[in-house]
Amino acid sequence: MGLWVWSTGPFETRAEVVPEQPPPIETLIPQRSEQPVSEGSILRTINVYRAVQLLTMAAGQLSIDVWRGPDQIERPSLVKRPDIKQRDLASFVKRSVASLALTGNAYWLVSRNARNEASNLEVLNPHECTPQTDGTLVWAGRNRDLQPHEFQHLGLLWVPGTLEALGPIQAARMELTGALKTTEYGTEVFHTSGDIPSGILKTDQPLSPAQAKEYKTQWQSREAHEVAVLGQGLDYAPIWLSPKDAQFIESRQFDTTSIARLFGIPASLFMAQVEGSSLTYTNMAQADLSFVRWTLQAYLAEIEQALTAVLPSTQVARFNLDALLRSDTKSRYEAHQLGINAGWLLRSEVRAIEGLPPVSGIDDQPAPQPSTGDTNGA
Repeated sequence: MGLWVWSTGPFETRAEVVPEQPPPIETLIPQRSEQPVSEGSILRTINVYRAVQLLTMAAGQLSIDVWRGPDQIERPSLVKRPDIKQRDLASFVKRSVASLALTGNAYWLVSRNARNEASNLEVLNPHECTPQTDGTLVWAGRNRDLQPHEFQHLGLLWVPGTLEALGPIQAARMELTGALKTTEYGTEVFHTSGDIPSGILKTDQPLSPAQAKEYKTQWQSREAHEVAVLGQGLDYAPIWLSPKDAQFIESRQFDTTSIARLFGIPASLFMAQVEGSSLTYTNMAQADLSFVRWTLQAYLAEIEQALTAVLPSTQVARFNLDALLRSDTKSRYEAHQLGINAGWLLRSEVRAIEGLPPVSGIDDQPAPQPSTGDTNGA
């Protein structure tokens, strides 16, 4: 930030050209480049980073079960650890979801063994992959074309007539560009490029441009926190921006709700309150359930279908959503009791659902009788 020297009195006639009075501070908007927003730049904004983090974190908590017809079977090694270079299934799922969220597309390199069975899956950089009309994929990472059996192409929103799917960032670049520029401006007003001075030296006495330059130089050359001595009727007025002005609270709040809506994530998960709404345990639980059903499921379904496509034809991969849909302890226990009393749920099944070890003969034990409240045996 610089310093203005401002005289309210008449300037003396000198050879130097007297500069015009500076414009109001609110019109000093820093110039920024008009380059289109990219996935990398928009990911540096708080809200987009949070959105991608929430999606990957939610998906990474889930396990994948494998079914053959009506029966659940033991998970093959390809499902337990799809990429041997990654430590677990969660790492693979998170990379796939992040790719879908940022570009709308995800690509898996499928390695096969001598029996032509899929033996390894690797999430590729989507920016290095270009699908072709003949069904092949140009992979710039290895400078070669992949045949259809060598890759899986996942897409978030398929538009008829296009080879690549559409993601939220690609669909709303204009809105995201506005959010990015708001963040840039909030940073630049405190930077030297912001063109907003730290203060003003002003006087009501005549002051030439040469004198103004001299006073400015003297002020800026003094030691930090050194006592300032002013003459010629000079008075120093610092320029402070209020937190509300500096942070553009209204604009950033609008950006938060807009990005939450774009990615289909409840604003409460951004730790932001929507104006006019009140958060309770009930409506937060409903919002979380809606997030799983109408947002996260779009990502999970693509992964399920692609994984099923590389498994043997009789096997189907499905995410186990229990980790995200589990209610609180009291509600779960009440639901278990209703199932047991109705006769369609066994106690041994309840213990398995809750992750408890089996108890021999528990299903043969008589159900406890409700108490009558009579302690005298009458």
